[in-house]
Amino acid sequence: MKKFEEKTISTEEIYKGRIINVQKDEVTLPNGKTASRELVKHPGAVAIIPVTKEGKIVMVEQYRKPLEQSIIEIPAGKLEPGEAPEKTAMRELEEETGYGANNFEKIYSFATSPGFADEIIHLYAATDLYQIEQPASPDEDEFVELLEVSIEEAERLVEEQQIYDAKTILAIMWAKNNLSK
Repeated sequence: MKKFEEKTISTEEIYKGRIINVQKDEVTLPNGKTASRELVKHPGAVAIIPVTKEGKIVMVEQYRKPLEQSIIEIPAGKLEPGEAPEKTAMRELEEETGYGANNFEKIYSFATSPGFADEIIHLYAATDLYQIEQPASPDEDEFVELLEVSIEEAERLVEEQQIYDAKTILAIMWAKNNLSK
């Protein structure tokens, strides 16, 4: 048994979308009482730390509607059904940056918002980058601008809240601890 496990009594589908599904679960709590949980179901995603031979991180700036602003992030994208995370990482790196990489290393996987969502992001480092002559295009509703930043510049962008998302901040922390060695 899992510590503090909540057993599902019933599930009601609230919304079925292209990227997420939302459901409401009634659960039995460890003390025997019942409670309601609103859950976001997500297929999972990858995020990539593309590192140039100069030690800079390739990032993208894009508008994020939930935040109503543009932010700078590492490339990322959702898993397609049946697609292995490493394949997704290679595809997203090409689509968002026009780069390929000879080396992909899985760093770790982490939950993004475990209080309400089941999304897991698989984080990869991509090194030995090369430019793809005719890269796959980004999704038709995706508009990005490329940047190459040093770890110090990335830390400044975090302080200025131009880098504002957890996956990118985590990637910068990893890069600072691992790339400068």
